[in-house]
Amino acid sequence: MGKTNSTLIMFMVIISSMAAPLSADEAASAEYLNSGKVFPAGLPLSEAVRVGDTLYLSGQVGIVPGTMNLAPGGLEGETRQTMENIKTTLEAHGHSMNDLVKCLVMLADISQWATFNDVYKTYFDEHYPARSAFGANGLAIGAQVEIECIAVRKQ
Repeated sequence: MGKTNSTLIMFMVIISSMAAPLSADEAASAEYLNSGKVFPAGLPLSEAVRVGDTLYLSGQVGIVPGTMNLAPGGLEGETRQTMENIKTTLEAHGHSMNDLVKCLVMLADISQWATFNDVYKTYFDEHYPARSAFGANGLAIGAQVEIECIAVRKQ
């Protein structure tokens, strides 16, 4: 196993060990959500899962809604479409970009961080969610960026 693979596995083990286990009541109350506004029908995933006031979004890539086609415009175009897809998914389930508390960013080329960040920051007013990022060797459907988020409904 190469250094990159072992580092990624170690990272995933650390992250998974930090997640708080769900109580039986929380697990029973999980809602598996699909609005049909971004992902095409028939994919083996939920676009989001709601547990209490928390919404866990599946990783989003820059697909044109309803298709598996990446938005044109390279990393900038894909990032903009990814953020729009996140916004659409949040709004479909009663949340907004202001409800985001954590985002995990995966870039096919981490050296393109500045290009990504220039687009990303335009989607927030004053409060940015906590964020982690790493370079990945291969994202779904050849995407250049994937973002996974957690939102909490503000009381």
